[in-house]
Amino acid sequence: MRHPLVLTGTLLLLAAGAALAQPAHGPGHHHPPQAPAEAMPIPSMPGQDAFGAVQEILRILRADPRTDWSRVHLDALREHLIDMQEVTLRAAVAVQRVEGGIRAAVTGEGRTLQAIRRMIPAHAREIDGQDGWQARTETLPEGVALTVTAAEPRQAQVIQGLGFIGVLATGAHHQRHHLAMARGEFHAQ
Repeated sequence: MRHPLVLTGTLLLLAAGAALAQPAHGPGHHHPPQAPAEAMPIPSMPGQDAFGAVQEILRILRADPRTDWSRVHLDALREHLIDMQEVTLRAAVAVQRVEGGIRAAVTGEGRTLQAIRRMIPAHAREIDGQDGWQARTETLPEGVALTVTAAEPRQAQVIQGLGFIGVLATGAHHQRHHLAMARGEFHAQ
């Protein structure tokens, strides 16, 4: 037979362990131990890239004492980011190499078609002349054709290597454009 103190101590330990194992708010609710707030890492990603782009612009606007809040138009920026999403991920793009560069037939329906018609001509105007590139567009029944060429053979190779999405992503004018749009300096393309 075991000693009564050992048995009592064992029972107390088992009871204490069972009490600690019980959820604080009933069955199915278990909360892990909380670390001090200053020790907990804070996520840096906002969880969605367009939301993050708006947050970044908002930080810039708030930090600038010259921001004219009566002109700020973040909803215009949101619409433009939707256009970027449509053109980047939903448009159908048929790229063919042409002498000196590429021709991309960019097509879609509904919201995607609207985005194509707003973004592609505006982007062509932005890159035309940069790095010796010539950019032009033509309207198609279901979209826009973008032709980008260069006379210099090395630049022609660059354009062909970039393809449609690379040409679209070339340069840092997008960020300036987004900030200007948010400041109300102009609206969607």
